[in-house]
Amino acid sequence: MTIVTLKRRQDFLKAARARRCRRTAFTLLANKRTAEKDADCMRLGLTCSKRIGGAVLRNRAKRRLREAARIALPQYGHLGWDYVLIGIPHHSVNQEFSSLLSDLCAALRRIHGPTQPV
Repeated sequence: MTIVTLKRRQDFLKAARARRCRRTAFTLLANKRTAEKDADCMRLGLTCSKRIGGAVLRNRAKRRLREAARIALPQYGHLGWDYVLIGIPHHSVNQEFSSLLSDLCAALRRIHGPTQPV
């Protein structure tokens, strides 16, 4: 299973208009892509604003969110979807990693709902 990085602003904007789930340390945005050429992978984007802190704290928050996504997406994510994680000031850096991971798994389950195939 491949996780590709989102890089284009247009893809982030599409995700912003789609499903969202707010948690303590992050907000998860999810968008199902319609293009068939990208249906065999998931794409992940990370956003941490300057409100989180300086470059060191922003990078730490992104590393933690990226690692949680690396663990959770293969199990709870769906192929052909774009996911964007937006860090929340103070919580993205300070929350226990196990709690962050369980929040991400719960957010992915909520985004896809019980009727979606895994």
